[in-house]
Amino acid sequence: MFSVVLYQPEIPSNTGNIIRLCANTGVQLHLIHPLGFDMDDRKLRRAGLDYHEFAAVREYASLEDFVQQSRPARLFGFSTHGSRSVYEVKYQPGDALLFGPETRGLPAEIKQQLGTERLLRLPMQPSNRSLNLANTVAVVVYEAWRQNGFSGAG
Repeated sequence: MFSVVLYQPEIPSNTGNIIRLCANTGVQLHLIHPLGFDMDDRKLRRAGLDYHEFAAVREYASLEDFVQQSRPARLFGFSTHGSRSVYEVKYQPGDALLFGPETRGLPAEIKQQLGTERLLRLPMQPSNRSLNLANTVAVVVYEAWRQNGFSGAG
């Protein structure tokens, strides 16, 4: 299946919602430190409801640690500065989907490393800044899963 990678997430309720999403889609969740909250944060638990036990969540000290340990087939980053749409990619099992912190997005050096082919954007109105992180992750995960025939769905 796929992996969702949250780079230095800041808002516990967003991460809680993403935990619930990952539990329901069979996607692994990887959290890159530092986190803007504790994993036992009340808001994180509330947003994730009782899905924490059904989600595969791993934590890493850095993005480099994640790449070395997980060895994703391909790593795609998501940014409002991406030149390609999320809908231009044919997602494959083993792909990792990387999202930046809510207030800053992915750092420039990571976007540069990804390059234009692997830095994607979700279409939206040109005068708007961004979408909620949990909503963006949900749209991308379901598109990738849809492209793969909702493999494993009941």
